[in-house]
Amino acid sequence: MTSRFSISAAFLALVVAGSAAAEHERASKTTTAREIAASPGLTLQAALDRAGFSPGEIDGRPGAVTKRALAAFQKEHRLRPTGEMDGKSWAALGVKPGNAEKTITQYSIAAEDAEGPFTPEIPEDMEAKAELPALGYTGVVEALAERFHVAPALLKALNPEAKFAASETIAVPRVSTVPSAATSAVADVTVSVSKSAEALTARDADHKILLFAPVTVGSEHDPLPIGRWKVTGVQRNPVFSYNPDLFWDADPSQTKAKIPAGPNNPVGVVWIDLDKPHYGIHGTPEPGKIGYRESHGCVRLTNWDALKLAALVKPGTEVIFEP
Repeated sequence: MTSRFSISAAFLALVVAGSAAAEHERASKTTTAREIAASPGLTLQAALDRAGFSPGEIDGRPGAVTKRALAAFQKEHRLRPTGEMDGKSWAALGVKPGNAEKTITQYSIAAEDAEGPFTPEIPEDMEAKAELPALGYTGVVEALAERFHVAPALLKALNPEAKFAASETIAVPRVSTVPSAATSAVADVTVSVSKSAEALTARDADHKILLFAPVTVGSEHDPLPIGRWKVTGVQRNPVFSYNPDLFWDADPSQTKAKIPAGPNNPVGVVWIDLDKPHYGIHGTPEPGKIGYRESHGCVRLTNWDALKLAALVKPGTEVIFEP
């Protein structure tokens, strides 16, 4: 017969073992989060974002989009535009590889961050989208990820224990501040979009780069209209006028529809209208695909880069589309 004491001892041993395993799991997650925060890739992407050379959505894994941003930064600073990091490039960016202190900051989640309002389910069908009151973020993680220009998966990895609730403090990348709608446009800005480089560049009158950002440009069905155009207006939080006749792959049974505003609107949070009919530069509900996927002809940026551009341009700003 087993004694009551031996049962208690055995149970205690299981509790201790379980607690040790849980503590090990928590330590493993914390170590992983610390390693991510100190990774050179994340340091590079955050530093480029702050310098105005957008790597697109920050994911901690620099790829072709980040390399293009780095090469543009190097060229602007009279360094060899290799797209590869070296000591001079780190010095020009003002950081060191894996400098977590300059890469990560803390953010306290506000009540309004956690409350929304959100749109948990975003339908693919345009007519179904039109039935919704708004196309908001799907939840607090997506909203915070966009605010800090970071992939939702990376935001979660940086905060493995987070519930993303109000008053909670989380780790986020140090990124550039997105200008408010009240910001005045810069005089004599010229915007160019390169089809081959899949990049947009805004320069001032002295030819200094004010913004370099990855874009998704036209497809073989809707090629980028090479030439010189002008901005006719800037609309924030636009309602999207969906016309299936303008989309080669649209369902012929669909009708025209007004798609409500919001960050998950097909054109994101900004529409910069051009003097070419039905054409503009705009945001997107899918920042992770910018620079990687074809569009229906217009020029797409991440929502935060579109907001930065919107603060620089005004009616009459020249926009050049290049091969």
